[in-house]
Amino acid sequence: MKQINPFVTSGYVSAEYFCNREEEQKQLLHEIENGNNLVLISTRRMGKTGLVKHCFNTKIIQKNHYSFFVDIYATKSLRDFVFSLSKVILEKLKPHGKKAFELFLASVKSLQAGISFDVSGRPSFNIGLGDIQSPEQTLDEIFWYLNKADKPCIVAIDEFQQIEKYPEKNVEALLRTHTQNCKNACFIFSGSRRHTMGNMFLSASRPFYQSASMMHLGSIDPNHYIQFAQRHFESDAKQIEARTIEAIYKKFEGVTWYMQKMLNVLYSFTAKGEVCTQDLFHTAMESIIDSYRYAYSETLFRLPEKQKELLVAIAKEGKTKALTSSAFVQKYKLSSASSVQAALKGLLEKDFVTEEMGEYQIYDKFLGIWLLENY
Repeated sequence: MKQINPFVTSGYVSAEYFCNREEEQKQLLHEIENGNNLVLISTRRMGKTGLVKHCFNTKIIQKNHYSFFVDIYATKSLRDFVFSLSKVILEKLKPHGKKAFELFLASVKSLQAGISFDVSGRPSFNIGLGDIQSPEQTLDEIFWYLNKADKPCIVAIDEFQQIEKYPEKNVEALLRTHTQNCKNACFIFSGSRRHTMGNMFLSASRPFYQSASMMHLGSIDPNHYIQFAQRHFESDAKQIEARTIEAIYKKFEGVTWYMQKMLNVLYSFTAKGEVCTQDLFHTAMESIIDSYRYAYSETLFRLPEKQKELLVAIAKEGKTKALTSSAFVQKYKLSSASSVQAALKGLLEKDFVTEEMGEYQIYDKFLGIWLLENY
């Protein structure tokens, strides 16, 4: 069997390919074991999903809980949310046997017409989004199930800040009421927009105020990451210099996904018996950026001109706070402070730019490098 590239860039595979996070894992499991809800915040691609799924993969969680992970980044309404959550729960319960999923099927009466069974009696989710006629009723049924399940449940909702964009105005209050009254489940609310998540859980005027413990996920310790990377190279009779890993860590500020992507490529470029040195660093980066070149060109072509100009300016600055200052506007020959403000709003909504602690930067670090090379 061909050995897997150990630097996984998509999804969670197993503990073997997961780097450290021991303290964060202890904290997360401690909150769960004590029945507390948790807010998990970090920049995107730092590894929130991997950490949660790694904890769900532990023996103690698998034995004593039902764990459900639902990513709501692509959802646009309460109906989308309910559809995603119900589908995840049913699919996760299937391997636990008939007793586990029968209670769920009996609970969600509003969806029963769209659930069928194969010849072995296993359920199949055949519901389309349009089949959810009353999202609030179905949500009531889902939470009734969570409260009555034969094991405690853990529900992780990724990119939770997305509910703020739903057209329905009562979603926060509705979910707060349900989670507060659900004694058989605890909830992990993870999000990548610190300001939005902070407002939701730390503002006294919001429904979720003081309803959960707070946890921020930072970068993995560089020494741990060096050990992790070298161990995986050595397991396939390869080597990598510590300074090469340090250069990757510094270039991408310890953001997990970018380091994994770089090491994935470097691992594939290094033959058995060879040493991966810093000489390969730029070769690997150019290979990655070249693979995205067409997508980046198309993306920039479709952007309004003022958004494109501002995106290039932010890429050249790296990180900046003073986007609407006269110095910034004049330096990059932008129209005006008001046009910058309007363009920035569009870039933030499209996730081209992120804001943290009042500082703005390009979300996709490879896109930022490509912009510097071409503009």
